[in-house]
Amino acid sequence: MYRAFEQVSDGRKARGKQYPLALLLTLLTLAKLAGETSISGVVDWTRKRADALRKQLGWSRGFPTNSTYTYALARANAEQIVQVSAQVILKAQARERCGDEPSRLQSQAQPLSQVAMDGKTLRGTLGHEDASQPPVHLLSLYECQSGIVLAQRSVGSKENEISAAGALVHPALVKGRLISADAMHTQKKWCATVTAFGGDYLLIAKDNQPTLRQDLVDFFTDPQAERDEWETAKHCQKGHGRLEVRQIWTSTQMNEWFEPQWAGVAQVFCVHRQVREGDKRREETVYGLSSLTRKQAPAVQLLAHVQAHWRVENRLHFRRDVTLGEDASQVRKQGAPQALAALNGVVLALMDWLRVSNVASKMRWFDADPLQALDLLCLSLPH
Repeated sequence: MYRAFEQVSDGRKARGKQYPLALLLTLLTLAKLAGETSISGVVDWTRKRADALRKQLGWSRGFPTNSTYTYALARANAEQIVQVSAQVILKAQARERCGDEPSRLQSQAQPLSQVAMDGKTLRGTLGHEDASQPPVHLLSLYECQSGIVLAQRSVGSKENEISAAGALVHPALVKGRLISADAMHTQKKWCATVTAFGGDYLLIAKDNQPTLRQDLVDFFTDPQAERDEWETAKHCQKGHGRLEVRQIWTSTQMNEWFEPQWAGVAQVFCVHRQVREGDKRREETVYGLSSLTRKQAPAVQLLAHVQAHWRVENRLHFRRDVTLGEDASQVRKQGAPQALAALNGVVLALMDWLRVSNVASKMRWFDADPLQALDLLCLSLPH
């Protein structure tokens, strides 16, 4: 990871580079792995372990101050932090699967990779008039199976998620993957772009596409519909006093109707959710469409994909806020919040790669033995 951080563009002037950017990013990630959620906490944590860190890093000088970190983060390329760290973890996963025989990776049948696209506002950046401290809203591509943020883009003040999504979706990130997104991104042009790049999509239809949604409602509620062609699947999930039942119905009968406008459509679906929690009960029905064929995703698999999309909220955004204190961060200098968010994604991806079920507990373990965390970041992988 240290070598990967060396590839990140450093916008500081030569006189401002007292510390290599790779060292700063490594120290930040290291302290975050040990549970520190603020830059001031990182500074204190590092100083208290200075002797051991100097020895392991071969660093003979002092360690950075709060302002040094903020200055460097504000000028670092956050998108590159995401990209280079994702490459390291993907390589580690591949190494884990195929051992000393890289050719095995191509011969093994790999499950379809699902990438959830979703946005998140960094709340600690809101409410400031200074031009150097603008509000930050990030749009991310999150690989649901691995927990890796593959790409991240800051949504500019004069654009929205829809326009930013077009720039984020790149052929290298789309080809061979299923891209799922919330109803905001259910757009005809976006579907055409994903299919043109060799990917598939899974989208929900809501009121921003009223004609599409009404057509789906009419179709699935029509008492005279030919339901023999439909497929259905059901999943029950119980735990912590909560029972959730999800059922899906899928059909290919509307493909010809939607194809002129919705490129590549291969299935439409209706999902009904029922949640019981104590005496409370709530129900919801949603409709959507996908370019996945029945062969690629029968009803049971399509239901799993619909549910997997929410990992971007539960396993990325929620943990960044609650466990890593992202929304509480008061770092607002332009560029710095994006870089810190990228490092938070790195920490969670590493935890998922280690198959950690309780991130807070593992952080306490790394805090007690920080050299283990340092070994994790500096472990050499074969080329």
